[in-house]
Amino acid sequence: MRTEVLPCYVVCDLSSSMADHVGELNLGLREFRAAVCADAPAAARTRVGVVGFAGIPRLLHPLRPITELPELTVPRPRVGTNFGLTFTFLRETIERDVRALKADQSLVRRPVVFFASDGRPTDPTTWPKAYDALADPRWPTRPRVVAYGIGVADRRTLGRIGVSGVFLGQDGIPVATALGVSVTRQATPEHV
Repeated sequence: MRTEVLPCYVVCDLSSSMADHVGELNLGLREFRAAVCADAPAAARTRVGVVGFAGIPRLLHPLRPITELPELTVPRPRVGTNFGLTFTFLRETIERDVRALKADQSLVRRPVVFFASDGRPTDPTTWPKAYDALADPRWPTRPRVVAYGIGVADRRTLGRIGVSGVFLGQDGIPVATALGVSVTRQATPEHV
């Protein structure tokens, strides 16, 4: 029997402007992991990868079962908030991961990307092209992208990114709630 897998990527802005919010992100990740793990079928199919970015993106945690979701470490201050490189890196990562899952005979649901940032890129004129490649409807593996605004977030930029949903911490929505809703939406039969 083929295993059903829901790939979920948590993409965290770890630039210097976000240093005060790492605790909030970690709390949200812990609560999200606990909520999903409380539902055995959801826990069995959910795989989570974590990407951190500032000037350049880094894979902090490869796609693994949600039970292995780690805490983020408080980064040293990093210069830049390069959205474009992050979206390009994310597309390459998703492509590689989905290919590997399919090679293992897994039935792969459409990936979810949870993009957490204050929405203030340092590459404001170039990131949209990289984002368009990530969200290209002709790409069969394109993810559903949900944006989460941390701190005093730029709603306009996050609205352009979160085409499958935008949540704002400044509106009182916790990280875990936004993450949970994002994954739950994907888990419904109409999104298979």
